[in-house]
Amino acid sequence: MLNLRIVTGWCVCAWLSAAASVAAARPSCGVAFYDVDCLYDTLPSPFRNDLRYLPQGDLRWTSQRYCDKIERIAAVIDSLSLPLVGLYGVENETVVRDLAAACTEDYVYEFRTTDSYNGLDFALLYHGDRFFPKRVDAGHFWMEVAGELRGFGPVCLLLSSSDRYIHYKIAEHRQLHPEERLVVLGRTSGVDSALYGLAEPLASAQRAGRGTRRVGGKWEMRGNILIDTAFHSFRADVYARRWLFDAAGSAPWATYTRRRYDGGYGANLPVFCYFR
Repeated sequence: MLNLRIVTGWCVCAWLSAAASVAAARPSCGVAFYDVDCLYDTLPSPFRNDLRYLPQGDLRWTSQRYCDKIERIAAVIDSLSLPLVGLYGVENETVVRDLAAACTEDYVYEFRTTDSYNGLDFALLYHGDRFFPKRVDAGHFWMEVAGELRGFGPVCLLLSSSDRYIHYKIAEHRQLHPEERLVVLGRTSGVDSALYGLAEPLASAQRAGRGTRRVGGKWEMRGNILIDTAFHSFRADVYARRWLFDAAGSAPWATYTRRRYDGGYGANLPVFCYFR
């Protein structure tokens, strides 16, 4: 079981150190990835399997529960306070629109529907005065948003929900768009990052035993960030605040535990990285 003092230490040290680093170096930017863990609306989809997440489904997913989760996820995003936030686990554009509207930060978004059976897709929230998208594409297990990041030139954000296929997309991007600096967000296990000119800013956090999801009594880094070696990452970590954890302080505060509604944020913690 994870010691609560250690959990709290992640939060304070990560936040204060990151803030000090940001103040010390300009220009800089920050990016986060957050698997929001099954953020469905309450309406039946004609094409996707969302039967459990309906008011009459076995999880009793009501409008009140939906609104509560939207507010909780928006609070996490606002607390991160970063200009680029990649998301996975949103059902449709309506959900993304509701989430962006609930944030106090002024976010615009990009969303694309993929062909996933469970109906969960990607989105990118971003500050419109920092990032200017020019190309958005998506497919099974991935979405990419390429554009101009103010102060950094052409950048592509590649979001992944599969360890199995992401290295193919990275290799394809390097071949087709060598002029774009690449940032990969999400599932990346097994990727030879050095082969593709990518750094692993969360490697030290992972070696220290931190992770984004609690599985079988251990932490796993289910969400990750790989960043182009043309950038210098000066702070990266799992974003762990005490209020994101359950009462025991041993795992993220889940929305559901099996079929029991716990009312939490979800089973995953966000990750973040500052770079210049």
